[in-house]
Amino acid sequence: MKKLTLSLMTALLLVSILPMQASASTNPENTALAVPATTESAQATVLINRLSEIKAMDISSMKGAEKKQLRKEVKSIKSQLKTLNGGVYLSVGAIIIILLIIILLL
Repeated sequence: MKKLTLSLMTALLLVSILPMQASASTNPENTALAVPATTESAQATVLINRLSEIKAMDISSMKGAEKKQLRKEVKSIKSQLKTLNGGVYLSVGAIIIILLIIILLL
């Protein structure tokens, strides 16, 4: 009985994942999405260059208020870079919980 359940779950997984991969490679509309990504990457390179300039500065000769302002700028740049990268990130714990819920429902 366990072999049958395991084989059915594996077959279901393969049937649901393989068509998504096949359709993703044959979709010609994906090439139009590359244009906005280049502008975002250009903005990201500007932000990364600014971060490297800040790291190269001699902070020991600055006053406390200037250091505080630079820290705020670095935090804002890092948050902007996170929003530019986008994407959905799932932790290992979330994946395990999702898998357990799926197994319990089946």
